Formats: sequence, C-alpha cells, structure tokens
Amino acid sequence: MSDALQLPVIDLSSLDRFSTANSIRQACTDHGFFYLEKMKLVKKNHRGYTSLYAEKLDTTLSTKGDSKESFYVGPPADGLNQWPSEEDLPSWRSTMETYYQKVLSAGTKLLSLIALSLKLDEDFFRKVGALNEPFASLRLLHYPGDLDSSTEGIYGASAHSDYGMITLLVTDGVPGLQICRDRSKQPAVWEDVPSMKGAFIVNIGDTMERWTNCLFRSTLHRVLPPRQERYSVAFFMNPSKDCIVECLESCCTDACPPRFPPVKYIDYLEERLRVTYGV
Repeated sequence: MSDALQLPVIDLSSLDRFSTANSIRQACTDHGFFYLEKMKLVKKNHRGYTSLYAEKLDTTLSTKGDSKESFYVGPPADGLNQWPSEEDLPSWRSTMETYYQKVLSAGTKLLSLIALSLKLDEDFFRKVGALNEPFASLRLLHYPGDLDSSTEGIYGASAHSDYGMITLLVTDGVPGLQICRDRSKQPAVWEDVPSMKGAFIVNIGDTMERWTNCLFRSTLHRVLPPRQERYSVAFFMNPSKDCIVECLESCCTDACPPRFPPVKYIDYLEERLRVTYGV
C-alpha cells in the first residue's frame, strides 16, 4: 500500500530569489521531488520512437520490460531528431521544438536558483560548462491502459532514478507515479505523487546527486501499470556532453569526502544507457 505525498511547491515567479533558493534546497534534501508552477513562464542518437517493453529501468526484474512506449526529442540544433512528416502530423514538429525551448528556458532558470541554494554563483552551472550545449531531451510517454497487469513485476516504468541534473514532468492527471524516499528501508515504502494542474513535477537526477555528494537526493521512483491509458511528457535537463561532473567543494569535508570520482557526462550517460537497454 502507498500513501499520498504532499510535495513542496516552488513558484518561479517569486521576486525573492534567495527565499526561493532556500525552498528549493529544502525540497532537494528532504524529497528530491517538488512541484514547479509554470503558468507565468509562458513568456519565456537517442531520438524517435521506442516500443512497448523496449526499456527495463529496473534491471533486477526478470520481466521482459516496462509497459510503455515513448518518443524522444533531443536538442533541435544538432539535426539528429527523427520527425513524422508534416503531412501526417501538421505543425507537430514546430510545436515540439517550441515546447522544448520553453522548458529548456524554465530548467535553466531553475538551475540558477539551485546554484544559489548551494551557496554558489547563480551562473555556476554555466561557468562549469553544463549549459554550453545542454544535452537535454524531451520524452513523450504513453502507458497503455488495456494491458494485462496481472503478471508480477510488470510496471509502466519500473523503479529507477533519472540520469541528469533535473527532470521536469507534466502528466494528464492519471495517477501512477510513486516515489521511495528511503532506498535502504525494507520493505520499501512507496508514496503516490499526485499531479498538480498548472505545475511541473520536478525531481533531482543522479548527476546533481553526484555534484552535491548526495546532499540533494536523486529519489527512486516508478510508474504503476495504469488502469486507464496514461500520457506524460518528461524533460530531462542534462549537462553538456563534455561537462566534467565532480563533487562541489561546498558539499564535502574531511568527515564527508567525495563519494564519486569525477566523470565526463557523456561517458556516464552511455554507461547508464548500456545497462538500461542491454546493449
């Protein structure tokens, strides 16, 4: 059984940036997940379709894969995206590219506040090269609701953590997302994360956890097999491919030395994808 979770809400439109940064710090250390209100932000060759069961996020499971299908969109400027024809889906490409840029802008603004919350300069992530050419990706997700979910271990998305810095998620309101705040606790306690109209659900990824020496939590999460079909759109805010991710000086001490060695982001990502897709 799971309990519904009340996550903190972060408002990017607040003029008090330091108060907002402190709120983000609290959310990142307590939950690793929070809501980000987006209504006032309007003014501001891993691509294409992946089929049902093509991905298994929890590699310890013996099942054939997760019950979802998806479509990946990466940085529009690199020319690697695969698009349906304009005849098949009029204006779809332009809509996706516009959405990509707007959420990238929101994610960039959020990262400046996360930097403040870590007692760093607002443009820290830009200075270290994370935002030179951010390797961000947009993923359109569909969870079919008419599948036989009686098989034990089949999930819409099995238990996992995200690879990058932060993830900004919107859903159609159909429940299914759950988080486990304590990985070591057995049996695991899973809590429902309700959607909030007009807000992103934001979670911390593994790269940010590495940067902060586990101060900010990359929380384990999953999607249950929905009883009705479910749609969501996830934006993975990843650093530039050549960015070196290493423990922040402010997040380690003699008593708490760095837990992870420095790593180039593209090397880290490729290894994670290799494990996930079994290639």
